[in-house]
Amino acid sequence: MDQLFDYINSYSPNGISEDDFEMIKSYFTRKRLRKKQYFLQQGDVCTHFGFILKGAMRQYTIDDKGTEHVVQLAVENWWAGDRESYTMSTPSAYNIDAWEDTELLLISRQDVLELFQRCPAFVETVKVMDDRNNIANQRRITSSISASAEKRYADFIFCYPSLLERFPQHTIASYLGITKDTLSRVKRKLL
Repeated sequence: MDQLFDYINSYSPNGISEDDFEMIKSYFTRKRLRKKQYFLQQGDVCTHFGFILKGAMRQYTIDDKGTEHVVQLAVENWWAGDRESYTMSTPSAYNIDAWEDTELLLISRQDVLELFQRCPAFVETVKVMDDRNNIANQRRITSSISASAEKRYADFIFCYPSLLERFPQHTIASYLGITKDTLSRVKRKLL
């Protein structure tokens, strides 16, 4: 749980006290996933968000032609879940699976809402996390619709260098919205 405490404190404007953290951690449960095991399958409701302690995960959709479209990659100290399904209790459009053996701390929507009532410091932390998440998503959308493949890849390796060694080239290409061949060409050009 030290990993979660450090993470929350890194996002908390005023820090989380040990007492607040004791309360916060009581709302989380541990879960292990084997490589390729689903955390969430398309059509199911996302009932928990997971804080990744160890491992790597991917969130993706599969189109009518059977092509995977990766929308999120996640590793240690990142969160995994479908925010829309989690918040609205609607069927998810996504699959989320473990790319490596993964250990998570899970929290339900109901527990988050209860923590909002009991712990103002947790509310402040979640607000900062949400703001940063919204900024990252906005940048990703802008990049996807206006940046060249070279720029998208350069931004990816600048922002997430550790992901290059955790995920295969075809997964990174899908995340960037380009083909594997285009990614190979971009990498050759940059070298």
